[in-house]
Amino acid sequence: MIRVEGLTKTFKAGKDVVTAVANIDFEVAAGEMVTLLGPSGCGKTTTLRCVAGLERADDGRITIGDRPVVNVAASIFVPPNERHLGMVFQSYAIWPHMTVLENVAYALEGKRMARAERRRLAMEALAIVKLAELADRPAPRLSGGQQQRVAIARAIVGKPQVLLFDEPLSNLDARLRLEMRSELRRIQRQIGLSSIYVTHDQAEALAVSDWIVVMKDGRIIERGRPLDIYRYPKRVFTAQFLGTTNLIAGTVESVDEVAGRLKVVTALGPIIGADPTRKITAGDKVRVSIRPEDLYETTGGDASQRVNVFEGTLTFAIFAGAAVEAEVRCGDMSFACLLDREANLTPGRPATLRARAHACLVLPEE
Repeated sequence: MIRVEGLTKTFKAGKDVVTAVANIDFEVAAGEMVTLLGPSGCGKTTTLRCVAGLERADDGRITIGDRPVVNVAASIFVPPNERHLGMVFQSYAIWPHMTVLENVAYALEGKRMARAERRRLAMEALAIVKLAELADRPAPRLSGGQQQRVAIARAIVGKPQVLLFDEPLSNLDARLRLEMRSELRRIQRQIGLSSIYVTHDQAEALAVSDWIVVMKDGRIIERGRPLDIYRYPKRVFTAQFLGTTNLIAGTVESVDEVAGRLKVVTALGPIIGADPTRKITAGDKVRVSIRPEDLYETTGGDASQRVNVFEGTLTFAIFAGAAVEAEVRCGDMSFACLLDREANLTPGRPATLRARAHACLVLPEE
């Protein structure tokens, strides 16, 4: 288990002091993968480096297992090499003059064990990442994905307590990223280590995580299970950052607490939606978030007499295999939506979109 409490880290930038991480708290339970997700400069990598011991926190506590490795108030700072962790960096950092086996076994240098034992442990690690048959191959003759697996094997060969990932797939091409996402998840579950994963890639975070921690400006603004935080975000920033969404400005007209529904007045007409925060009241300025996949094309009736209906014109459409990625212009707003593969793709034709109430998330204005 990993516990981070009140972690704060600042840096000097000339005469100014920049707060990279501002009093954050989170936990990683045994065997779980928690992803720190956010844009560049949000503090996610600084947080990871503080856990690894590569940065010294200005305040807070970090516990790995039952052992405190950082407690600023008590002047506790355990050096990185004594924290019993493995780390996979963005760069593979593979030694080109060594074989695959030698690269992995090198992580055990300095430990008092026989060469045969180092080889045995290195082969076990290579078996986990499915590279045992390439043990004697020169490292430069590996693909990018294979080199990243070597880096993972090197991180786990010493049997660490926790595993840290710092944007490990960012140097791979699109196809390899997809392959390695599932491989990383398989490896992490197989070895059962508590892990922290840092990325700015939303799809990557959704694919590999047990929990996602969304960061912005050095703070944690939201956390949740991948499905929950994607389907029911509580912040406009989260809804925008995690995938694509349509945001409609409006004002809450009424709240039905029994049904858990709100009526929102917008320039596009009335919208009935759900409040995932359970804190919005009548009169509040809000944004209604609707995912493209939650909009479907409908026909008939007078849109002025209906809610959650948006009449407009198809301005763009492209066939994307499973669906048609389209854009429909409604008044002053363009809706991103997914249409049926058999839909008429002619630009300029009328198009009427509809969304169910549970898919219209009413979020506080930010």
